[in-house]
Amino acid sequence: MTIHALILAGGRGERLGQVRKALLRFGGMTLLERTASIMRQAGSPLLVASGPGPAPAWPQGMCLPDAEHFHLGPMAGIAAAAAHLRPTAGADDILVSVAVDTPFLPTDFCPRLVAALEQADAAFAAWGDDFYPTNAAWRIPALVALLEQAKPDSPRQALRQLGAIPVTWTEPANPFANLNTPADLVALARRAGARPE
Repeated sequence: MTIHALILAGGRGERLGQVRKALLRFGGMTLLERTASIMRQAGSPLLVASGPGPAPAWPQGMCLPDAEHFHLGPMAGIAAAAAHLRPTAGADDILVSVAVDTPFLPTDFCPRLVAALEQADAAFAAWGDDFYPTNAAWRIPALVALLEQAKPDSPRQALRQLGAIPVTWTEPANPFANLNTPADLVALARRAGARPE
């Protein structure tokens, strides 16, 4: 079994003034670097879904442009990774995806999601009543088969079609809190004890 890690980093940060979220500096590191530091624990080379158009040369992993036949957004990045891995993926191989704007990603993120795939073809992260469909694990053969049969327009829809199960974290502070607005940036930076950069 090989675990492949995918960082979904194609967001254009429209509510942040058209800033690429992946390159925002947070506590001395970019969001991409922070997320990559956890996802490297999966043990395989990182894949980075970089959004539509030519892929930039980021040092954190192999950049993949979005799959063109999908809607824009995270599902296009997941589809691009599935297409990239399909020719070489084994029957037990797993893809673990995460949104780049998750600065407090827990260190046990990958192993807990992977363990949940003993019960299902896909699993996703949850905290309290909140759930995070981009932060998920997928059995690659099941994901590829789904994408051949249908074109789900969101990770949420794909997870539902695969019968995904939640994996719940219970930390006092949400480990999957993400960054969408300037107010989020300030609040998350305050939580980290650092000023946004």
